[in-house]
Formats: sequence, C-alpha cells, structure tokens
Amino acid sequence: MAEKYTVHDYTVEQILNFIKSNEIAIPEIQRPFVWKGWQVRDLEDSLYQSYPTGYIIISKSPDLKLKDGSLSIGKKIMIDGQ
Repeated sequence: MAEKYTVHDYTVEQILNFIKSNEIAIPEIQRPFVWKGWQVRDLEDSLYQSYPTGYIIISKSPDLKLKDGSLSIGKKIMIDGQ
C-alpha cells in the first residue's frame, strides 16, 4: 500500500519563511482566525520554551480555491493549524 502522508519536522522559522515566500496558502474552506490574545501569547510562550505544540497539516492540491479567490497551483495548503 502506498504511503498517504509523510511527517516533516520544520522549525517555526521555516514555516514563517514558507508564508513570507508565498509557498503556503489558506484555503477558502478555512474558518477565520478565532484565537483570543492570551491564547496567542500562550502559544508563543510554548514555542519559546520549546514545548511540543502539535501538528500543522499541509496538503498539495492544484485546484483548491484560496481565500483570495485564486487557485492553489504549486502551493502548500494549510488544512489545519492556522
């Protein structure tokens, strides 16, 4: 049976670089940002302390509609973990 997914260990810096270089996109189906300020602060503190923080699920789909109305051709798509 073919492997359906792979796990990669990326640093926060690498993920931020994906965002800055426009390699990663948010699909139209993703809900709006809902975290409170204290939740963001706690996540940043966890990252700073090097605590495990869970997973970000990314997919590649060439024809998924993005938030800006364009298609996801050649981009990594943030499915979960916004």
